[in-house]
Amino acid sequence: MVKDVAKMIDHTLLKADATNAEIEKICEEAKEYKFASVCVNPTWVKKSASLLQGTEVKVCTVIGFPLGATTTETKAFETKNAIENGATEIDMVINVGALKDGQDDFVQGDIEAVVNAAKGKAIVKVIIETALLTDEEKVRACERSVKAGADFVKTSTGFSTGGATLEDISLMRKTVGPSIGVKASGGIRDAKSAFDMIEAGATRIGASSGIAIVKGETGTSAY
Repeated sequence: MVKDVAKMIDHTLLKADATNAEIEKICEEAKEYKFASVCVNPTWVKKSASLLQGTEVKVCTVIGFPLGATTTETKAFETKNAIENGATEIDMVINVGALKDGQDDFVQGDIEAVVNAAKGKAIVKVIIETALLTDEEKVRACERSVKAGADFVKTSTGFSTGGATLEDISLMRKTVGPSIGVKASGGIRDAKSAFDMIEAGATRIGASSGIAIVKGETGTSAY
């Protein structure tokens, strides 16, 4: 079971003060533990892709991160640039304010721009930032992500007011159905939490405590 969960983990380092040595370290860890991917900020994609070349570990990056408030055109450009640098997984943040204003068509178009920029080259995970949404808004965000052609919906950036909850994972899974991935991220620090999220419907775990999770220990990071 531990080996299986390792393949579901995006080994994450998104802090602003991440250093070259720390990026090298998480890439080595990802290779050792056979994590699904490393998830890094766009500035580290090219280096991570070089370090992970020839392995099964993917390079995941974040777009419009962490607020989701950049323009649609900027998100599309960021996506193309990240893919050119070696990213094969894209985690984009929705425009949260637009969703809360009821601008669902705009939100869908924002996602579609990233999906189209990534098409055939990278999968797209849509971060809906559940901590800022009502249940009704979470459902709408998930529905629009599916309509836009996203591959996953994801709970959180890890940089807002809260992270993944079992209730949110269950709601998201119920909304998107069985064919779309659900990524739980934010505050998952131990194996029990990870397994509970998987039981609730998660198919990917975003965590900086991936090693602690696979070792059955408890990590310290908030993400």
